[in-house]
Amino acid sequence: MNKRIILFILIMGYSLNVAAQLSVEACQKKARENYPLVKKYGLIAQSKAYSLSNAAKGYLPQFSVNAKLSYQSDVTAVPLSLPGIEIPKPSKDQYQAVIEANQTVWDGGIIRSQQKITQAGSEAESKQLEVELYALDERVNELFFGILLLDARLAQNRILQEELGRNFRTIASYIENGIANQTDLDAVKVEQLNTEQHFSQLQSTRTAYMEMLSIMTGIRIDDGMDLIKPDIRNALPATQINRPELQWFDAQNKLLDSQKDLLQSAYMPRLGLFVQAGIGRPGLNMLSNNFDPFYIGGLRLTWNFGALYTQKNDLRKIEVNKGLVETQRAVFLYNINLALSRENQDIKRLRDLMKYDDEIIALRENIRKAAESKVANGTITVTELMQELSKEDLARQTKVGHEIDFLIAIYNLKNTTNN
Repeated sequence: MNKRIILFILIMGYSLNVAAQLSVEACQKKARENYPLVKKYGLIAQSKAYSLSNAAKGYLPQFSVNAKLSYQSDVTAVPLSLPGIEIPKPSKDQYQAVIEANQTVWDGGIIRSQQKITQAGSEAESKQLEVELYALDERVNELFFGILLLDARLAQNRILQEELGRNFRTIASYIENGIANQTDLDAVKVEQLNTEQHFSQLQSTRTAYMEMLSIMTGIRIDDGMDLIKPDIRNALPATQINRPELQWFDAQNKLLDSQKDLLQSAYMPRLGLFVQAGIGRPGLNMLSNNFDPFYIGGLRLTWNFGALYTQKNDLRKIEVNKGLVETQRAVFLYNINLALSRENQDIKRLRDLMKYDDEIIALRENIRKAAESKVANGTITVTELMQELSKEDLARQTKVGHEIDFLIAIYNLKNTTNN
C-alpha cells in the first residue's frame, strides 16, 4: 500500500512538472483559442448553413394568394338576338380570388450557383479570419522570446552579483592588510548596487511580459512556469511559403468564379409547373354573371433576355476583380520574398557572430583574473578591475543576446513562411 502511495506521488509530481513547461508553439495555440475573434468561425459556419438552407428552399413549391376587384367600362357581349333566348351579359364590376402554386422544374442553375457562392463566400471569410489570427503568432513570439532573453540576463546578473560579492570580500580583506582603502571598497559597492538595481528593472519588465502573455493565452504564467527554449539545432524552418494569405487569395478567386457562374445562369430559361384555383365573377366562363370556382394547371416556360444587356460588362468586372486579387498576391509575395532575404541574412550574420562569443568570454575572463592579481599586487586600481569585470559581463550579455536574437530570427522566418 505504501509503495502505491509513493508511486502515485511520484507520478503526480512528474505530471505537475510536465504541466509547468510551456513551449512557444503551445502559447501560439492557446492565444488563438483565447482570442475573442475566434468565435467568428462558429458564426461564419452558422451563417453558411442558414444561407444554404434558404437557397435549397427554392426547390420547394411556392404559394401565393391574389385578390382582385375591378370595374370596367365595357364587358364581353354576344351581338346576337334570338327569339325566346336571353343571352346573359356579365356585370361591369368583377371579382376574383386566386391561390397559385408554382413548382420549379429547372431554374437554369440559379439555385446551384447561389449555393456555390455561399460556400465560396464562407470559405473566403474563414480564410480572411485566419489571416487576422495569424498576426497573433508574431505578438506571442515577441513576448515569449522577450521573457527568455530577460531570464538569461537575470541569470547573468546573478553571476555578476556573485562575482562582485566575491570581489567585495576580497577587497575588504585587502583593507585589513593595508593593500586597499575604503574608496576601493566603495567602488565595488557602487557596482553591486547598480547590478541589484538593474536586476530589479529586469524582474519588473519580466513580470509585465508574463502578465501580457497570460492575458493573450488565457493561462496563468508565473515564476513556476518553465518556458521551453527551442532547440537551435532543429529550429531552421523550410523556405516554402504556406501563408494563409495565399489561401485567402485562392478563396477570393473561387468566389469570383462562382459569381461568374451565377451570371451565366441568369439568362437561362426557367421551367416550372403551376396550379391556380380560385373563385370569381366571372370565372372562366366570361359570359356567366355568377360567382364560379375554377382551376388552371400547366407547364410554364419563362426566358428573360434582359440579363444579356449587362452580361458582358458584368463578366469584365469580375475579370478586373480577379486581376486585382492577383495583383495583391504578387505584391504580397514580393514583400514576403524581401522579408525572407532579410531574415536569412540576419540568421547568417548571427550564426557568424556566435562563433566568437565563447572565445571572447574566455579572453575577457582571463583579463579579469589578471586584473584581480594586479589589484592584489597594487599595480592597478579597483576601478580598473571593475571596468574589466563590466567588460566580461558585457561579453556574456552579448552572447546571451546573440542566442536569443538567433532564435527570434529563426521564428521570424518560420512566421514569414508559416512552417
